[in-house]
Amino acid sequence: MDEVRNPFAPGAGTQPPELAGRGQILEQAHLTLARAEQGRSARSFMLIGLRGVGKTVLLNRIAQMADEMRFRTILVEAHEDKKLAGLLLHPLRQLLLQLDALGSVNDKVKRGLRILKSFAKSVKVKVGEFEIGLGIDAEKGVGDSGDLESDLPELFTAIGEAAKARKTVVLLLIDELQYLSQIELSALIMSIHKVNQKGLPLVLIGAGLPQLVGQMGKSKSYAERLFDFPTIGPLSAEDAMTAIVEPVTKEGERIAKAAATAIMTETKGYPYFLQVWGYQSWNAAPRSPIRVKDVEAAKPDVLRSLDESFFRVRFDRLTPAEKNYMRAMAELGAGPHRSGDVAEILEVSVQSVAPTRNSLIRKGMIYSPAYGDTAFTVPLFDEFLKRQIPKFKSPPAFRPAK
Repeated sequence: MDEVRNPFAPGAGTQPPELAGRGQILEQAHLTLARAEQGRSARSFMLIGLRGVGKTVLLNRIAQMADEMRFRTILVEAHEDKKLAGLLLHPLRQLLLQLDALGSVNDKVKRGLRILKSFAKSVKVKVGEFEIGLGIDAEKGVGDSGDLESDLPELFTAIGEAAKARKTVVLLLIDELQYLSQIELSALIMSIHKVNQKGLPLVLIGAGLPQLVGQMGKSKSYAERLFDFPTIGPLSAEDAMTAIVEPVTKEGERIAKAAATAIMTETKGYPYFLQVWGYQSWNAAPRSPIRVKDVEAAKPDVLRSLDESFFRVRFDRLTPAEKNYMRAMAELGAGPHRSGDVAEILEVSVQSVAPTRNSLIRKGMIYSPAYGDTAFTVPLFDEFLKRQIPKFKSPPAFRPAK
């Protein structure tokens, strides 16, 4: 079939042709933004899920929704090697300058710029006066203590007040929140708490791996009362079928029900994998309709695509010890697994491999769904590991000295 017309869109954060099964999340986002616009209590929320379930896609779609409502939107992605302050500073500067340009001089907006400059100095990020705005001095005694838990709430409050003065809503979207430190999460939670208490039109919608819920609760015990934590998982059978069939139908082509079922079975309903399988199956089919034999013919290209991109980029970040630990997990299956069972496969004590396990959690490769349990954050990663390392043997480095 014509590859130019292939409707499927496998890619990191790429909008799929059919955003199936996520209507409830989008409705929740719209309600939150609409309430914030009216000055009503607007509950921020965090999208929680494994890799490949479409969290980033949803953040992008919510950002588009906010833009259509003529709100001000900031979308950033947290990194292991970048501080929250540095991540937010330049987008917030741009936001405040946009608010400043909306109309006549406004004291609240100017104050926001002054506090931003104070904050930049306190976190030792160089921002020259000309970069903030001509004639803008730092606000002394506000947002300049060097204590993130004190300064960030003051900055967010000033931004919320500036947005209110300009009769708009600020939507802050942060992806990969699990990479923030405990102090950074605490400061972020405190900031949203203070904004909510003052009824200001600033909303936070974030996304992260399953461990984020525990991280936020550890940072601030009231986080679970302040935020909603909707779980984003694989699509239901009905929604998965829609995600496969509708894009093909909209192109005026057909896919056999058995072929769509085969794709759904292979992908287990995970949205990213659905896109890859749909894309390769379309290309493998000589003509419409796409049949089961086309899906089967596409499998080598699917596995090669996933292995070289989605899986490999994560695998290559691991140390040899981390790879061995995860291969031991794969030996037990998809999981979750008891940490003791993984250690037994490695022929070592749980305590001796605890640092490796903790490192993998920090890297976002595994998480603990329950005390003592360990699971992959990447769906189907066990199958990839078995393709990379077909035969597993407990490495000497892990074995206790005799």
